[in-house]
Amino acid sequence: MKVLLIKDVKSLGKKGEIKEVKDGYGQNFLIGKGMAKLATPEVVEKWKAEQEAAAKELADTLARLKKEEKELAEKNIVITKKLAPAGIQGSVGKDDIAKAIKEQMNIVIDKKIVELKKALKTVGEHKVDIKLGHGIHATVTVEIKGEE
Repeated sequence: MKVLLIKDVKSLGKKGEIKEVKDGYGQNFLIGKGMAKLATPEVVEKWKAEQEAAAKELADTLARLKKEEKELAEKNIVITKKLAPAGIQGSVGKDDIAKAIKEQMNIVIDKKIVELKKALKTVGEHKVDIKLGHGIHATVTVEIKGEE
């Protein structure tokens, strides 16, 4: 019996491989536990189509992230805060940076992907790392301006 492995199976093969196995092992263990499907031509074609769709979606996502990385690196984000005797009133945190990027660049990012060790409390330019995903990092310049 030929089976298409849906999951990695120790001592048999990796996900996506078609293997010849004994009927009882294939039917009772592999298919029964959801580790494989019977390798009919329809199942194999459907699996290949799903893999191609997933690869295309990944390529589209990577292209979008590269574009966003380039946009973030090219522009400065400007955040204006009221001045205090020493620095600014309050601080600029991850949430403020994410909101400013959405407003000024129309790129929606989650505040959780903004890498900021501590809140920014001084006027001037600060480099902030943003983890976009899939190993792509963007360094954005956040300029904090004070107003009276």
